Order: sequence, then C-alpha cells, then structure tokens
Amino acid sequence: MASHPACTTSSPSALRTFFVSGMGTALEFYDFVIYGTAAALVFPKVFFPQMDPLTATLVAFGAFGAGFFARPLGGMVFGHYGDKLGRQKMLVITLLLMGLSTFLIGCLPGYATIGAGAPALLVLLRLVQGFAAGGEWGGAALFGIESAPVGRRGLWGSFTSMGIGIGGILGSAVFAVVSVAANDDLAGFAWRIPFWLGGVLVLVGLYARLQKPAQSLGESKGHGRMPLIEALRARPRAMLLCTGIAFGYVTIAYIGSTFFLSYATQLGYGSTDALIFDIALSVAIVITAPLFALLSDRIGRRKVMILGAFIMAAGFFVFFPLVGLKSLLVSTFAYIVIGAFMGATQGPIPAFLAEQFPRDMRYSGMSAAYQIGAALGGGTASSAATAILIANNHDAFGVAVYGAVALGIVAVCSFFLKETAHLSLEEIDAPLNGASATAPVPGRWQTP
Repeated sequence: MASHPACTTSSPSALRTFFVSGMGTALEFYDFVIYGTAAALVFPKVFFPQMDPLTATLVAFGAFGAGFFARPLGGMVFGHYGDKLGRQKMLVITLLLMGLSTFLIGCLPGYATIGAGAPALLVLLRLVQGFAAGGEWGGAALFGIESAPVGRRGLWGSFTSMGIGIGGILGSAVFAVVSVAANDDLAGFAWRIPFWLGGVLVLVGLYARLQKPAQSLGESKGHGRMPLIEALRARPRAMLLCTGIAFGYVTIAYIGSTFFLSYATQLGYGSTDALIFDIALSVAIVITAPLFALLSDRIGRRKVMILGAFIMAAGFFVFFPLVGLKSLLVSTFAYIVIGAFMGATQGPIPAFLAEQFPRDMRYSGMSAAYQIGAALGGGTASSAATAILIANNHDAFGVAVYGAVALGIVAVCSFFLKETAHLSLEEIDAPLNGASATAPVPGRWQTP
C-alpha cells in the first residue's frame, strides 16, 4: 500500500469546495449535456440526414453512447494516476480534454459537406469527451468528500451531483436561448454556439482548479502495484455492487437527460418546450440532491438510496401519462417531480461509493466501478428507450418498466453494500492498512 506523508488537516471552506468540485464539474458536464441535447434535437438532421427521423435519432443516440465506452478507460487511467500522484493534476487534464473536444465538435462540418467523414469525426471527439468524463467524476467527488468536516461527507460529496445538475441547467438554458433566437431552427449555424461557448467556459473551471490547494498525497512506494488491481483483490464485492448502483442510476439519469427530450418532441412539443422541461428537471435535482445527501449523513446511505429508488420507479408509471396529456404546465410539473426524486439517489452516490474503498485505492476503485456501470447503463439507455418506444408503437409503458428495473438494481445493490455513513475515514482505511484512530487523516486536500 502507499505510504503518505504526515500532514495537517486544514480543510477548504464549503464555498471553495463547492466552486472547485461542483462548479468545475458543472462546466465539464455542461459540455457533456449539450452533446446529449444536440443528439436529441439536431444531430439526426446534421449528421444523419439520409435516414428517417426516428431512425436517425436512434443512430445519433448510438453515437452519444459511444462516449460512454471510453469512460471506464478514463476512470482507470485517471484513477490510477490520481491515487499515485494526487488528484489535482488529473482534474486539470480532464477539464482541458473536455473543453478542447467540445470546441472542436462545434467546428465540425456536416454530412452534406464531407459525407460519412462527418459522423466519424463526431464519434471520435465523443470518445475523447467520454475518456475525460471518466476521470472527472471520481476526482471531483473526492475533493469534496476528503475535505468534508465530520458528519458531512454525504453533503460535501453531493457538490459534484449538484454540479452535474447545474451543468444540465447551463446546457439546456443556452440551447433554449439559441433555439428562440434561431426561431426553433437549430440545424443551421445556431447549434454550434453552445459548443463554442462550452470550450470557453471550461477556462473558468480550469482557473479554479489551478488555484486550489494541492493535495499532499504521496506516490506509492510499491512501484509494481496498481491501485485498481488492489481494489479488485481487496474489495471485489464492493466493486460489483458499486458497478450495479452506477448501472441503474446512470441508466435513469440519461433516460432523463436525453430520451425525455426526444420523447417530448416526438409528442409534438417544440424543441424550446423540451429544453424548458430539461431545465425544470435539472433545477429539481440541484435542489434535492444535497438535501437527500444530508439526510443520508444522518440516517444512512442505504435507507435514502432504497427509498428514493422505489418512489422514483413508481413515479415513472405516472410521469409518461402526464407528459402524454400534452399540457405544458402539467408536463413541467411532471419533470420537476421526477427530477426531485432523482436527487434521492444522485445526492448520496458519491460518498456511498467512495466510502467503500481505503484511501490508496479510492480514486481507482470508485471511478472504475462507477464508469463501468455508466458505460453499460448510460451508454445504452437512450438507444434502448427509443428502441422500446418504436417496438411498442410509441407507447411509453415499456420505457417505464425499463426504468423501474434499473431502479430495482439500484435498490438491491444498495441493500447489500456496506453502510458507511457513520464511519470515519480512519475507520474505513483501518481494515487494510491498520491505521489507528488517532492517526492523521491522509488523503485530505491540504493547504500548503
């Protein structure tokens, strides 16, 4: 195992932690979200115009999903070096990669200009986005969790969950403004603007991460050891269950952030209406994720995760009929309610997964488990939901069943995972490294 230098335990403030962990992730996932939005509303026309609209949407979601299969590799690579060298360098690199690939997507010519080369380049840049996102989530979450005061790891870990929601709001808001300015015609020049803006906004997050205190986390003395291999050997059950939670949750998250957009437009809502729905859902997540995370600090992660999964599963069977009424007010309310309960799982997840691994393998273990689950779940969610909708003659009941099954997996895996809310980081580390209760807390983010 790694040996760490002794260090003081001065922690950054909640506001500073939120800005680095939450807002940095928000800017990065802004880029991720606008791709999903464009895949639902624009890319079928720009990159797959030779197909009928619904098939083109299915193929565009397939291209969107391709990035998910680069996420496990990103999680493993950045997790490995994050455990070996520290978190800060990895967070800077992931942000740079995401910003550059996002800006370049906005510069791509369409199918009408270069033919099949256009979707090929789109998928390539999407793979770079996925690789960067694979390392982002774990490092940003650990910045909050390892800096948290006693009894607040869930809340501080949820800053990353809030950042994902804020990124969704920013992405949808920018697309909504551009859509209105373009009179609902995004397929021309207008769709490029959010991507260019995303490339510029990343500079803000980059500044924040370069300014934050570096983590005094030493390299491993066991040069031949790999943290991920150690996690697989020492925590195989936790790895499997964390992967299951990620699979179920990310399936739901990307049904919500991409398929819901496409479903609304298929029902006849305009693209601006669909973006308003997405903003409403994201706002609800930002508000409720920290509340449910704080609740998990008090009553435990498992209870909150299981209860939230069951309520949201039932909610899916109400959500689709409400949206099917084609009322803007009723549909907005439905999106707000379903988003509110998404926060019940999204809020506690960062802390719940991170607490399953000791410090020397924490970045690698949680990132690999989460990103493998995300690839299997989120990478197929939008395409699978669309295919189910086509197979059932546009009846969304099958999609509700699909979502309920994914949430059932979240509940089952949460039940069998170790409850860690009331353990200290020293106690979490102790089974493998023999740390004493009075030892300094390694793995914290320190001021110089």
